[in-house]
Formats: sequence, structure tokens, C-alpha cells
Amino acid sequence: MFIGHIAVALGAKKAAPKVSLGTLIMAAQFVDLLWPVFLLLGLEHVRIAPGDTAYTPLDFYDYPISHSLLTGIGWSLAFGLTYYALRRSARNAWIVGICVLSHWALDFVSHRPDLQIMPGMKLYVGLGLWNSVPATILVEAGLFAVGIILYLRTTSPLDRIGVYAFWSFIAFLVIIAAGNIAGGPPPNVTVLAIVAMAVWLLVLWAYWIDRHRAPVSGAKRSMAPHVPPSKSRMQ
Repeated sequence: MFIGHIAVALGAKKAAPKVSLGTLIMAAQFVDLLWPVFLLLGLEHVRIAPGDTAYTPLDFYDYPISHSLLTGIGWSLAFGLTYYALRRSARNAWIVGICVLSHWALDFVSHRPDLQIMPGMKLYVGLGLWNSVPATILVEAGLFAVGIILYLRTTSPLDRIGVYAFWSFIAFLVIIAAGNIAGGPPPNVTVLAIVAMAVWLLVLWAYWIDRHRAPVSGAKRSMAPHVPPSKSRMQ
């Protein structure tokens, strides 16, 4: 659920307007940023198996370090505590931590039963949304639309870059999502892992976007024309 996770980050901006979109996307995608590293290190494994589900050709048969519920809670706490240590905002630390854990919740909905409750436990869960391409598209598109609306209601552009960078980002995500559906399987696991690590570029892109946008009230003040004090008193 690629753009579904991004949708969580976009929507979370409403709850944490002072947290950069880059940080929120990093949180919502955190376990998927760890996963390709674990693949390359041989700590986790995936099979390229077209037909495993209707939506993806990947068989996620061994990824308990990044994607089990127990480790998901651990990554959530670690991310939230790290944020608090750096920013000293308990409220925002909770929000980014919840964004991390939201990844497991959305994966629980989309994956077939391949998510472990904890490493070493042979109990796998998943509701299997990916068994239906139309249902997956409908759910992800709905989440994405809500996320975009919440983000746009929370922030306003400070300049043209704040407009164009955001909408080009959204367009790029839609293209990637469409490519995931229409494209063929990756040639091998190494290529898959390297491509998956490119999500870091989206994180950097989101930081750039947020440098050119601001919470709505702050943006309105910044974009308002400056009125000299004497002229203001005359009016």
C-alpha cells in the first residue's frame, strides 16, 4: 500500500503542522526504508512470485525484523523517542510514532497472511486486500485523496515552489503507483532492494516541499503585504 502510507503522512500534517512532511513520510515509511537494507544484508527475504496476489508479484515470506507487529511497536517507540530527544515535543513525538505503527496497520489490511505477530512465532496475519486489484485501488485512492485534502487545508504555499513542488510530487506518486500495477516484476531481489531504497528521495523531496509551505495561519501572515506602521494608523 505505497501511496496509502504516504496518505497517512499527508494527513498527519493536520495533527502535527509543525512537523515537516519529510519527517512524517520518513515515519510512515520507516519500516519500508529498513526492509531493503535487511534484504541486502540477507537478514530478511522475499520471493519474486507473480500471481502470489493479484496486486503484487512479491511473496513476503520472511521479514519479521522490519514488519512483525512486535518489532513495529519497537520501531515506533524508537522513532518517537528519537524525535523527542531532538525536538522536545512529546505531542509530536507521539504522532510520528503512531505514523510508524500505522504502516503495520495498513499492511495488515493489504497483505495476505504473511505478517508475523513477533519474530519466531509461527502466527501470520493479513486481511488480503491485495487479492483484489480494484479494491486495492479504491482504498488507496480514497486514503490518498483524504491525505491530500488534509495537507492542503493545513498548509499554504509561501511561493510558487510550494505549489509546483507539491503537485509534481503528487503526480509522481500517482505515476509510480500506476507503474506498480501495470509494470512487470523486478528482475531480481537485489534490484528490488535498490529501487526500494529510492524512497529516501521522496523523503528529501517532501522536506523541500515543506520549506516552501507553512501552516495556514503562518503562511497567510508571511504572504500578507507589509504595511508601514504610520500608514496602518492612518487607515
